[in-house]
Amino acid sequence: MLLNGTILVAHGIAGSCRAAKHLLPGRISADMLKDTIMRQPGLGARYVAHAGMIAAVYAALTILTITLLQGLAFGPVQLRLSEAACVLALLTPAAVPGLTIGCVLANLFGIALTGSGALGLLDVAFGSLATLLGAWWAWRARARVGVALLGPVVANALIVPAYLPVILAAYGFYTIPFTEISLAENYLLMYLFGAVAVGIGEALVVYGLGLPLHKLLARRAW
Repeated sequence: MLLNGTILVAHGIAGSCRAAKHLLPGRISADMLKDTIMRQPGLGARYVAHAGMIAAVYAALTILTITLLQGLAFGPVQLRLSEAACVLALLTPAAVPGLTIGCVLANLFGIALTGSGALGLLDVAFGSLATLLGAWWAWRARARVGVALLGPVVANALIVPAYLPVILAAYGFYTIPFTEISLAENYLLMYLFGAVAVGIGEALVVYGLGLPLHKLLARRAW
């Protein structure tokens, strides 16, 4: 059963990544991501400082959400307040590595806090990949704020639900929330539920909190 579940998750993650790639504005490549992260004009102490501060803010907000809201930070319906910080990717390319590193750190802390063990590494790897792709999209499409903010929403809605059933089982969830449908026997239904739930939660935070934050921060020079 575990082997079959692992194979399903692997196929699901691969399919989600392919879908995210096709939905991103422009064609994604390793070189393009590298250009965004590393080859920016004026790369130096200021860029690194911005990336470090953004990573710290994202990690701290996620840890605060995990501590105070618990299941709402990592459960089937997610409202990570830290996702509002994704709007920083509209203002500086340093947010792309900053948000990604912050997500890695926050998810590592989540493993220790929730006791998910090795399974939590799925969130470290693929949750951080979703953050990376979403932030990259936001930076590339920054001229149109509403479209740019779709990046984190789409990336998380497609990628996170691919491994969500395994993570939920580690947290003690064995059925699709609000139903009696088994996670182990209905992977596709769980994926669809996760895509909708994660997408709505992400949109509420990114647009509800992120847009006002963007208007406030856009007034200063980055």
